[in-house]
Amino acid sequence: MLMAASAVICALAGSAGAQIPFAPCGEGNEFACGHLTVPLDPSGAVPGTLTLALRRHRAPVGEAHSAIIALAGGPGQPALGFAGEFAELLGPIAATRDLIVFDQRGIGLSHPLSCHAFENSSPYKSFGALIEACGSQLGPTRSLYTTADTVADIEAIRQAGGYEKLVLYGTSYGTKVAEAYAQAYPSHVEALVLDSVVTPNGPEPLERSTFEAIPRVLRQMCAAHACAHMTTNPTRDLARVLARMQHGPLKGRAFDGTGKPHTVSMAAPELAGVLLAGDFSRPLRAEFVTSIAAAARNDPAPLARLLQSGSSEGSHEDFDQPLYFATTCEEQDFPWNRSAAPKARVAQASAAAKALPATAFAPFNAATALQVSDVEGCAYWPYSSPPPAPDTAPFPAVPTLILSGTGDLRTPTSGALELAAQIPGAHLLVVPYTGHSVLGDEPTPCAREAMIAMFAGAAVKPCPTTPPPASLLPPALPPMRLGLVSPERGYHGLPGRTLSAIRLTFADLDRQLLLQLGSAEDLSAATVMHIGGLRAGWAAFGSTGLVLHGYSFVPGVSISGTLKLETADLQVEGSSDAHGKLQLGPHRALVGTLGGQHVDLPPNPSATAAIVGEDAQESSYRRAGGVGSSAAARELAGLLGAIQP
Repeated sequence: MLMAASAVICALAGSAGAQIPFAPCGEGNEFACGHLTVPLDPSGAVPGTLTLALRRHRAPVGEAHSAIIALAGGPGQPALGFAGEFAELLGPIAATRDLIVFDQRGIGLSHPLSCHAFENSSPYKSFGALIEACGSQLGPTRSLYTTADTVADIEAIRQAGGYEKLVLYGTSYGTKVAEAYAQAYPSHVEALVLDSVVTPNGPEPLERSTFEAIPRVLRQMCAAHACAHMTTNPTRDLARVLARMQHGPLKGRAFDGTGKPHTVSMAAPELAGVLLAGDFSRPLRAEFVTSIAAAARNDPAPLARLLQSGSSEGSHEDFDQPLYFATTCEEQDFPWNRSAAPKARVAQASAAAKALPATAFAPFNAATALQVSDVEGCAYWPYSSPPPAPDTAPFPAVPTLILSGTGDLRTPTSGALELAAQIPGAHLLVVPYTGHSVLGDEPTPCAREAMIAMFAGAAVKPCPTTPPPASLLPPALPPMRLGLVSPERGYHGLPGRTLSAIRLTFADLDRQLLLQLGSAEDLSAATVMHIGGLRAGWAAFGSTGLVLHGYSFVPGVSISGTLKLETADLQVEGSSDAHGKLQLGPHRALVGTLGGQHVDLPPNPSATAAIVGEDAQESSYRRAGGVGSSAAARELAGLLGAIQP
């Protein structure tokens, strides 16, 4: 009888773990693919099911009794494409645990929501009308894609996988899901790793914590006299530019990748967009500080080029738009009556924003906060549920690591502090020089070492004080004429100024290539990067090297020609410079004549290090599909090492 009972128990245990039929994915043996059918409505009130797509990485040692659930951001960001990156980041804690990655309901391969309105927006006169149509097209089940529904799916995965407990790792919106699961199923939680947290009751509809953090982050950019060469107060520079924009958009001229000039209209929402995009790019935020300082001094060209290049667009996150609004609109407590008409909701939200003190958004204002929020879209959402009740549920006292980057504007450290106070014994690690998604962005291994220490039962140490990365230092203001450029050391007169201007031009080209490298979705051998000069011309980098056509950073100084790893053939032929030619000499120096004077400009290997370092950081899991070809990055680094003075 004992043997029979034992056999039954073993059979039950085996079937519990086999409810998710995993099979090799096909692209490799590291992950197995599986599917799990779950109720459309976890409460059972609405009939129907949907199927979740999963990836599982088995624990390399023994049979795992617990699993790590890795949660992407969003709402609306597919996670399966990040499975490899999750495994790399969480590797040290996955030695005795399975790793489960899944596309949350309504996105990716888990019955993605779709709206004809997003596929063809032309019939809609406003974004609000588009959102209203999308909600109607989704039908009455549009309210079944909230955080609580995903939490129920995670519990179904735990039960079907036969796991006793879960470690929940989340980044951005994924932290909100992890927190909600811990509150709903505390006895099934082994530990929490919460990276760039959204609080249980967040995000706040007007993103007040983001606006409150902007002056601090700008001051941080200029700490230790990093901006002494151009400004003493970057927030004041931003306020000056925003004050001019209150009378209408600021206009500046920018050159596209073919050298064609364009007039760029710049308004406050675009500036806020650049700052937020800087969460994923240190070079972008450094360039923003300099561009704002230049615009405050009546040189709008750097800011115009920054905006025209598309550097403010996107957030390196690929969201499913219908799911994003289905979750965001239903879940956030906007300052309006859900039963009111859309226009009345907008008026109520506007009144609530304007009733706040000006300091809540300074140096921006309430109007900008409304423009960059989801107010316009969600005001037209056809609600099918009441506003959410405040979340006051307690958290379990389990090992918890909360990670926050000091440069994160999407989920500022204030939210991490708030959450840490709610979780008994939580470890809060604030990581310097880091934006959104700490484990993928930190310039040191501080956060990774803290995670390993917590799971080993060791002390979590604070991050050491280190100098800021070179990519975080704002560059100097662009000269507005050649006469403001000091001659290169060892030279004098017009040739010396021209040589110094050439050095500045290549430094600018280096930064622009870095920005493109950071924003590119994919780089391959066929990729060609096109860059407009600040004052004129263009440059292009591809497999055949670097081509410049009248590329100008300093007015009156332009460079044309080609650069390869082995050769250089450059002509300096601007309207104000000392004309001449440069070639690649010994030790990769640029040598030649300017204004009849022999010149020799040695290279600076730090350019190579900067490129390689940024490529490594930008390849974090938050980037859909990675940052591109490492071979292309190495070729770019080698070329810049040759030409960067």
